[in-house]
Amino acid sequence: MSELSTLNIMYLPGVGPRRAEILKNELKVVSYEDLLYHFPYKYIDRSTIFKVRDVDPTMQYIQVKGKIFGLRTLGEGRRKRMSAKFSDGTGEIELVWFKGLKHLKRTINPDYTYIVFGKPSLFNGSLNIVHPEIDREGQSNTIAGTGMQPYYNTTEKMKKSFLNSRALQKLIYTLFKEYNGKIPETLPACFINENRLMNLDTALRVIHFPPDTITLQKAIYRLKFEELFYIQLNILRMKNQRRYNNKGFLFSKVGNYFNRFYKEFLTFELTDAQKRVIKEMRRDLGSGRQMNRLLQGDVGSGKTVVAFMIMLIAIDNGYQTCMMAPTEILASQHYNSINEMASNIGLKVSLLTGSVKKRERDLIDTSLRNGEIDILIGTHALIEERVVFEKLGLVVVDEQHRFGVKQRSRLWKKNCSPPHVMVMTATPIPRTLAMTLYGDLDVSVIDMLPPGRKPVKTMHYFHNHRNRLNRFLKEEINKGRQVYIVYPLIEESESLDFKNLTEGFEYMKTAFPDNKIEMVHGKMKSSEKEAAMARFVSGEAELMVATTVIEVGVNVPNASVMVIESAERFGLSQLHQLRGRVGRGADQSYCILMTSYKLGEETRKRMEIMTQTNNGFEVAEADMKIRGPGDLEGTQQSGLPFELKISNLSRDGAILSSGRNSAAAVLEKDPLLEHHDSRIFNKQLTKLAKEKINWSMIS
Repeated sequence: MSELSTLNIMYLPGVGPRRAEILKNELKVVSYEDLLYHFPYKYIDRSTIFKVRDVDPTMQYIQVKGKIFGLRTLGEGRRKRMSAKFSDGTGEIELVWFKGLKHLKRTINPDYTYIVFGKPSLFNGSLNIVHPEIDREGQSNTIAGTGMQPYYNTTEKMKKSFLNSRALQKLIYTLFKEYNGKIPETLPACFINENRLMNLDTALRVIHFPPDTITLQKAIYRLKFEELFYIQLNILRMKNQRRYNNKGFLFSKVGNYFNRFYKEFLTFELTDAQKRVIKEMRRDLGSGRQMNRLLQGDVGSGKTVVAFMIMLIAIDNGYQTCMMAPTEILASQHYNSINEMASNIGLKVSLLTGSVKKRERDLIDTSLRNGEIDILIGTHALIEERVVFEKLGLVVVDEQHRFGVKQRSRLWKKNCSPPHVMVMTATPIPRTLAMTLYGDLDVSVIDMLPPGRKPVKTMHYFHNHRNRLNRFLKEEINKGRQVYIVYPLIEESESLDFKNLTEGFEYMKTAFPDNKIEMVHGKMKSSEKEAAMARFVSGEAELMVATTVIEVGVNVPNASVMVIESAERFGLSQLHQLRGRVGRGADQSYCILMTSYKLGEETRKRMEIMTQTNNGFEVAEADMKIRGPGDLEGTQQSGLPFELKISNLSRDGAILSSGRNSAAAVLEKDPLLEHHDSRIFNKQLTKLAKEKINWSMIS
């Protein structure tokens, strides 16, 4: 028996070359297996047959059994339609069709009994069903009328070739008859028993032709479990391979630099969360294995000081370190704060960005090669070939989702042996997503804010509250505080957005004639941008009108108000990031979300979540539930690196955890999947690797 993946869908009865081309282009269905794994998106219960007298036009769907008669054609041209009467002896329903009229004429026979299924409505005082599904009694039980009716995603092009949901189900029914063998299992028998799973052959038959809800749920669980299990198995196997293959630099001591900074120059008490993650990383660095750790922490949780203290351990052991940030603003911000801490203990810190002049650049290159620079901070300029370290031991990447995999790997290769890697993100990532996208990294979480920080108060105003907003801003400015006003700047409507930004700037100048206002956006020259930011940071300017260029990297403790214009156009993650620009000082801070009055349900939910919680992890979980895992702004660049056929990371967290636990148990017995019993796992992982999963994106 050929493997399902090698059987071309063109040769399935009812398909042929033309339909095969449509299935390929519209659904990416090329083989029998592709069609089998094109799962229904919903089911409707067809276990009940109603009497016409009991039908109510408000019902969602109904199923009736009786005779069809009086078939007639009405109208001309595009308005041409066909209607017929249906009766079961208790009443009549009019049936109406606008497509497939020739086929109806040929097939409907008033002598046969039919099962009719569809959505009832009232027209001119009479019940009717438009485009009902009809099956002859005695022939319907192979596909419809057996309980749960599946519905498949289709497209307009498919429907024009009569490949609607019903036609797809008929093709799948044909496939099962044609392929009369048992579908090969993809999990070992003992593993199936241990995890109490339905076998694959049964699960696939049930998901397309479910006899009842309980059996269907068992089939769905089996298929979701397998999908998520193999993703986790591959991620954890990669992690094992790296641990076995990549010896790390042994940082055996915590020395003078770390101890002096901690005892003499750390001006505040570390939170318990910061202490915990430093211990976790200290353990990694002293293990002799390469550290690969993701540090998650909400905005303002103190990730930078943790990163600096880990850098000090590397320097204490005779190594250089570097930190890569996605923008010049953020790189400069890190440089200023780290240089201030490092200068106290006599360390040399340099900043390397694209705007560094040639003479200074040459000096940095020379100092780096001879080991004079202890810490190099910069943008993607760090990955250029001319950047050569004497002895690089630790790489810190901030806001890592903004860098491509190839960019990051070039940084790892700056040494003959890979340096320790610490990835930082201020975008809290939902647990299920972190487990999947960053599953081969160890994860540390700073889940506490420093003491004394007051939670930012978030309020939602409509545009007609503008005068009220201006009065509030004047009050805050009179207290000596500063204000951000952020406008969206989205590529698709950049010219319109830019107009809104400049108009907003002019409006603020009119509304606040006595105050100094700066404007910053991504199209400005770096020098102009830096100068405008500097005037705001120094307090010379009280208001900053900007795009999301200030989303990361701006730390102005005196700024107490963040106004987000057209907040409905931002995702939850981005709104939370922007809110994190305020609340950095001791004063009470505010985030004001300005929107139009007419909002969709999803947007209202986003505004409610923002006003209800300051917890970034709660915001991220809510964002994932609303928008799905493949569209989380701030976490991914272009969706998931693999296509989930049936699972949903926002809903299937419990199944994902079970799958990960099972994968960990498999690898505990056989870390590199080398045993005879692991053949089926290896075979399936090899198959998946050839298909759609881009494992290299899972970093």
